[in-house]
Amino acid sequence: MTRTVSRPNPGRPDPAAPIRKAGKSETAARIPGLAVVAAATAAATIGHLLVPAVSPPVFAIVLGVVVGNVRPLGARYAPGLALAARPLLRIGVALLGLQLVFGDVLALGPGVIAAIVVTVAAGLGAILWLGAKLGLSPAQRLLIACGTSICGAAAVAAAESVVDADENETATAVATVVVFGTLLLGVIPAVVGLFTLNPELGGMWAGLAIQEVAQAVAAGGIIGSGALAVAAVVKLGRVLMLAPVLAVLSVRRRRTLSAGARPPLVPFFVIGFLACVALSSTGLVPDPVLTAAGHVQTTLLGAAMFALGTGVRAGAIRAAGPRPFVLGAAGTVWIAVVGLGGALAVGGLHL
Repeated sequence: MTRTVSRPNPGRPDPAAPIRKAGKSETAARIPGLAVVAAATAAATIGHLLVPAVSPPVFAIVLGVVVGNVRPLGARYAPGLALAARPLLRIGVALLGLQLVFGDVLALGPGVIAAIVVTVAAGLGAILWLGAKLGLSPAQRLLIACGTSICGAAAVAAAESVVDADENETATAVATVVVFGTLLLGVIPAVVGLFTLNPELGGMWAGLAIQEVAQAVAAGGIIGSGALAVAAVVKLGRVLMLAPVLAVLSVRRRRTLSAGARPPLVPFFVIGFLACVALSSTGLVPDPVLTAAGHVQTTLLGAAMFALGTGVRAGAIRAAGPRPFVLGAAGTVWIAVVGLGGALAVGGLHL
């Protein structure tokens, strides 16, 4: 039997050709922006190696703001920047869950877990209230509240994708948590040394109060070896609060939108974050894989922060005035006080 082989008919258009062409053109359009993002992320990583207390995403957003104001990127870079600013950001936040292990958090004990929950809740409530009194937009005060109360720039970026804030509000919020978190990095170890507090208590305070994970770990290292592990685990316990807070924000936003425009009840990247926590908690993922995933997660967040930073204009930040920084300063002091109270109440348990 002779088999008939179908051959392309040069006189008949291929129905799949427009799809293939569109896919290729979209990919090609993203290359210039992604190339700039990759270069900036590499530069941010080098900056972190030189100044370990400042995370790569923080370096990245600063670099993005500088580029956006000194030499704004043209329209040909927009597709790649858009990909980094949202999809890559959400993947990075989901992968953040691989740094957490439920067992480590539960091992802190009910007293420390209660201190974490109270500190985060008290920080969110007070900062949102004061932000309203200062006349800041709902998005601006939410970003500052999440960044100050939970985990710094990563929380700001994650909340931005839920509340749909603009680039200027995001950059200002990141600036506040970086500035005041850096101040706490120096102040908390100094106070612990001045009053000769128990190193474990000092580490707990650092984990409860300082914004960035890298800053809390650095502060624990300054306080002493007994504080380092405590600061890291307590801080990661605060990071775990990111999931329920984002879920609540998503539910609140759904209520303001029409039925057809509502986002999922729980954002998919939050589900991914929790799935990564569960996977990490099984103990089945090899340490090298977790380490590599941590680098990928930091790189993706750095890429997203650079992309967001390029849309920031210095004039808009100046127009906002000092109010966001007043809110960030007051929120930082409040978190530090509540965190110290929680650490003292727990009594420096042997963790």
